[in-house]
Formats: sequence, structure tokens, C-alpha cells
Amino acid sequence: MIKLITDSTCDLSDEVLKAHHIAMVPLYVTLGEKTFKDRVDIQPDDFYKVIEKEANIKTANPSPEDFLKAFEEGEGQGAGAMICINMSSGTSGAYQAAVLGRELFFEKHPGSGVRIRVIDSISMSHGTGWLVLKAARLLEEGAGYEDVIDFIEMYKGHMKHYLSVDDLDHLIRSGRLTNASAFIGKMLKLKPIMTMKNTKGAIVAKERGRKKVLGHYVREFLARVDRDITDFVIIGYTSDRMVAENLKEKLLSETDFSGEILIMQMGVSVGAHVGLGGIAFYFVEKGHQPDGIMINEYKQFLEAKEVMKEKLKIFKQS
Repeated sequence: MIKLITDSTCDLSDEVLKAHHIAMVPLYVTLGEKTFKDRVDIQPDDFYKVIEKEANIKTANPSPEDFLKAFEEGEGQGAGAMICINMSSGTSGAYQAAVLGRELFFEKHPGSGVRIRVIDSISMSHGTGWLVLKAARLLEEGAGYEDVIDFIEMYKGHMKHYLSVDDLDHLIRSGRLTNASAFIGKMLKLKPIMTMKNTKGAIVAKERGRKKVLGHYVREFLARVDRDITDFVIIGYTSDRMVAENLKEKLLSETDFSGEILIMQMGVSVGAHVGLGGIAFYFVEKGHQPDGIMINEYKQFLEAKEVMKEKLKIFKQS
């Protein structure tokens, strides 16, 4: 048996984790004077009710011993191999804790024949979750240990993330944005859109209002998606599921995508850095297409220019 293990920042729902027998190692969240295990002692809906009232919110990584316990439990369940996929090492220390947990396992069980691979997803939230769920489905379809590892390593750099929030302060305080993006974000009065660059979040576009943010997601999806690999997409949200439902309807009505569209809530450890009103979108893109503020600004300029040309034609005809 091959066991999949991840940390709670993957943000896969409890139903998905249970259905695919995926083990989840929780991060720790401190609210005021109390510390909770993410999605064990505190659930997302309860957290989002108090997030704006509690000024002292901190998150902490699982310990190497937490991962050691998960590896031991996997062996106890009969796993001959384990694959542990963790959030980007640029935004969380969970990956390094898992690496140390693996070392502890073999120090404690030197005669064990279990194979354990720890993978840095270089993704955040449901970007990691997409890779974990895809790995689970590949295993269920008959893929082997090395096959799944090869797939994750090959495509993890092609996971496309889009995230928009109502307030950047949570991301800036936690260091989840690059310094340049944090500076740009504070200057913008429009809604910023972020993606992952070099293992951290970076602002790549800005739009006026939530409706245009969703439009940006759909346009970029059509231009970038790898249809051979993306058989499902994930829409993530923090506190407002209706916005996620709106994005799903937009994908159904404005694209010919025929795969699954999964909607899942971001958990407590991710939500502590994203805040209320977060809406995210995840899929696999073709290659490494450039994405950035200047690129998107130029695209919008060209689109506006074409619209103006059409208007001028109408003026001349009249």
C-alpha cells in the first residue's frame, strides 16, 4: 500500500481526505492565549467569525515529531511506501519539518523497509491540494510509487494560482508577499490579484471590483490551461462561498471546460494569512507563461485600443 500524507495547508475538505485515505498533519493556530490544531480543534467557519475581532493571530508549523507520528501510523496501517506533499517551503516550514520527521523515523526504525518521499509542492493552499488529490487519483488508477512522484515533480511548477483578497494586511504582516508586491499592493486602490512566483505570492494584476477579478480568472484560464492534465479545477474561498459559486457559474457559461469544478474552503492556517473575502482558483497551465503587473497592464491597453478602433469605424460610417 502507498500512503499519501500532507499538511493542513492543502485545504482539501475532510470528505476528500477521508474518501482517498489521505493523512493530514495539522498546523497550529494561536488566537489570543489559546492554541489550536488547524481543522482538529478549530474549524474554518468558527475561525472566520472571530478573525477581525482577534488582533493576536499566529500560526506555527507542525513539529518533526508530528510528521514522525504520521509516518509511524502509515507503517502501522500496512504502508510499504509513503509520499508526503507539503506547502511551499517559501511560505511555510512544514516541508522542512516533514524532512526532519522522515530522518527521525529512520533513526528510530533503522530496519524499516518503508520508502518515504517528502515533496516541496512550491504551491500554496489548494495548489498543494490539487497535487495531493491528483496523486490520490493516480494511485487509485494503478500508478506506482515512482510514477506518482515523477508526475508531481514534473507538474508542480505548472500549478497556476490566482488569489484576490479584500485586504492585503494579513498577507503583508505574515511575509507571504514579496517586498515589491507588498509595496505595490499598498499603492493600489483596485483589487490586486496574486499568483505564486519563486515560492512566494506576487501581485500580477489589478482589477476594479470582484466581477472583473472573476473575469480575469476566466480569461487567464482559457489562455493558459493545460487541458490534457487539468481534469479538475479547484475554487477556494475563505468566508464567502457565494463568490466561489459565481466563479463556477462563470466557468460553466463562458468556457467549454468539461472537467470537475470543485469548491473548497480555505482552512484556518491559510485563512489567518489571507483574511476575509479571499477567492482563489487553481489549475495546471501549459509551460511557464509570463505573468506580471506590466504584462497584464499592456494586455489591457491593447484590448482597449482594439475597442477604440472599432468605435472609430462606427463613427466614420455614421
